[in-house]
Amino acid sequence: MAGLAALSGCGSNEPKATVAPPAATSPSPSPSPSASPSPAFDGLPGMPPPVSTADVYAASAPGKFSEAVKGARELVYVPHNNSNDVWVIDPKTFQVIDKYYGGEEPQHIVPSYDMTTLYVTADKVPAGSLIPIDPKTGKPGEAIMLQDPYNLYFTPDGKYAIVVAEWYKRLDFYELGTWKLHKQLSVPECAGVNHMDFTTDGKRALVTCEFANKLIAVDMTTLEQVQTFQLDRVPNGMPQDSRLAPDGKTFFVADMHADGVYMFDGQATKQTGFIPTGKGAHAAYFSRDSKRMFVTNRGEGSVTVVDPATYQVLTKWRIPGGGSPDMGSVSADGTQLWLSGRYHDEVYVLSTEDGRLLARIPVGSGPHGLTYWPQPGRFSLGHTSNIR
Repeated sequence: MAGLAALSGCGSNEPKATVAPPAATSPSPSPSPSASPSPAFDGLPGMPPPVSTADVYAASAPGKFSEAVKGARELVYVPHNNSNDVWVIDPKTFQVIDKYYGGEEPQHIVPSYDMTTLYVTADKVPAGSLIPIDPKTGKPGEAIMLQDPYNLYFTPDGKYAIVVAEWYKRLDFYELGTWKLHKQLSVPECAGVNHMDFTTDGKRALVTCEFANKLIAVDMTTLEQVQTFQLDRVPNGMPQDSRLAPDGKTFFVADMHADGVYMFDGQATKQTGFIPTGKGAHAAYFSRDSKRMFVTNRGEGSVTVVDPATYQVLTKWRIPGGGSPDMGSVSADGTQLWLSGRYHDEVYVLSTEDGRLLARIPVGSGPHGLTYWPQPGRFSLGHTSNIR
């Protein structure tokens, strides 16, 4: 079960990032000890302000659990979009302890905005479902029938759930609590609408278009598309994960065909650079101290470690014997990186200290967006534990 061979590291020979000169902007001044209280947070109304202006993920440091996750069992949930089930793993023993139906083509396990529920997103068209999981028991509840929920996010003010209806090229906004449809935003040029993340102030989302080699920006105050970006690295790009850097100054967008990570400015208005990481760059996760970004390279069985502040590649961890690392989570204490092996029907557990393979766990067919739960933090923006 557990493979203890060390992963090879590749640091000095890694290709360097290409970065456009940053726009001339004035940094926010640091308050002096005698200064009056900082001005009110100029964010999306209703969005909790960041606890640190230097790190949007400061509230999700180890041990900073909210009352919402009190009593949650420490478990890892793995959806399989081929075998239509969810497997549950005990992270202390690396043993599978439960299995149950996850809907037709389950894709991701998504923590709710208030972090009291996990949702299995299953998107086989023309139907689809969200199956809630009670984190205190690890057991599923009654399905909520929605059309094509490939992925699930939440507006930063906690007002709406955003169902990513990939097949229909839509973003569907539902009222939280009632699941009453509020609005359908058609995005016809965004074939394969896929992943997203939000600016520090929550007013804009940067959304990937997997099959169009594009990104779009959506205004969270009007719930309308406001900008389109054509990616330029390769003609057949396939953008995947979109994540905001800890300092809020950069968006990172993994692209499986460009084999690296695009960079956009922190307001999601323009492309600023590119970091080569490896074949099939797919997802990005941050260490609990926000000093490293882990980029999964699904096409070569590796993880590239990047400094998200300087954009420099620090090292590369290769999974012994290969693999297809896809989506996952960093453990609550920050010591482990859990990843699904999409095409190898397994889960990898890597040490975040040195990339050692701690476990290789056989699972079902087509493991995808797994989630380690509980996680520290105040609220969830969706996907596999994007928490601030």
